[in-house]
Amino acid sequence: MNDTSADIQSSTGTRIDWVDGRCRLLQETRAEFADTLPFANLTIGMSLHLEPKTAALIVTLHQGGAKIVATGNLNSTQPETVAYLKARGINVVGHQTKDPGVHGDFLDQIIDSQPDLLLDNGGDLFTRYINRPYAGLLGGTEETTSGRMRLTPLRKQIQKPLLVINDSPIKQFAENHHAVGQSTVESIMRFTNRVTNGRRVTVIGYGSTGRGVAAHFRNAFSVVTVVDIDPVATLQANLDGFLTPERAHAISSADLIITATGARNVLTADDLAQLKDEVVLANVGHFPQEIDVAGIEASGQIENIVEYDDEIATWELKDKRRVHLLARGHMINLAGTRPLGNSIESMDLGFTLQARCLEAVARGQVGPQHCVVPVPPDIDAQVASSYLNLVRASM
Repeated sequence: MNDTSADIQSSTGTRIDWVDGRCRLLQETRAEFADTLPFANLTIGMSLHLEPKTAALIVTLHQGGAKIVATGNLNSTQPETVAYLKARGINVVGHQTKDPGVHGDFLDQIIDSQPDLLLDNGGDLFTRYINRPYAGLLGGTEETTSGRMRLTPLRKQIQKPLLVINDSPIKQFAENHHAVGQSTVESIMRFTNRVTNGRRVTVIGYGSTGRGVAAHFRNAFSVVTVVDIDPVATLQANLDGFLTPERAHAISSADLIITATGARNVLTADDLAQLKDEVVLANVGHFPQEIDVAGIEASGQIENIVEYDDEIATWELKDKRRVHLLARGHMINLAGTRPLGNSIESMDLGFTLQARCLEAVARGQVGPQHCVVPVPPDIDAQVASSYLNLVRASM
């Protein structure tokens, strides 16, 4: 019998290579952009989570002729991704940090480069542009609900086309509902190594993200309660089969509380008295502002703080109850040890929307009247059709 093992070739790949190879829509878009060069002679300034799926987007835009200057978001920059991008000639500003001041300096450097297009994630770049406007900005995109809430009142100051990716129905159901819900369950289990079965989980916020989180915890055999300040959203949660008691009861009965609103100070020191002993707190909103960590720790109600590995902190209250905080209130699915974020397929869809929307701005297909508005329906249809064609081809 012949030994064929000597004929087998071996090579080493990275996680970024694995992710990029599975981003089939971006691969298809990248090949097109390499021919059409929609971003030739343009600079794209961006602030977004620098992780493997983001690298696939950035390389796609770069192939389209763009000069890129990019920085991460607070506490989510992955060093391996930065090294990967720099090795491909991408200008990456800064490093992973939890310090808002340091991160702010990185954002300022992006605006200092006066890019032609901005890809924003939370409104940080466009708010800086308003304070330091420059000639030549064509417009850009905003990824998140948090950013849209922040930028909507600023339309008159921006007066540029600014397409909100998060308001695309594709982003709403593919990423926010399915992918964030799935990755939140995965991430909280990764942090705590605790069962979900039978746990009482309270989800605060019933937008598309909250709906996905609630549904996936129900699928993980948890008892799920929903809280929302909007009675219509609360009614929807009730008709979807979730418990919808008053907020005080929802918080006091919970083993796990997850904020998913995009708002500020959703959980504060005023809530400490109602929390169950051993409750776990986590946030899946974009900014680390939904749980008022600084205010709680300054409230005088905490006797001791125990910091564990993997970014778990325990607040030991003066009445001996213990409250566990994950990732200091940062976005749970992109924090801690080996953060993976959302599924590759969902981000492939979302980032293809990003690429197509930036293309529309670069080509002048949208104007100032499209300022802080959803993705145009024709772009949604184009991306959906392309994805379905790939799915059908593999059937």
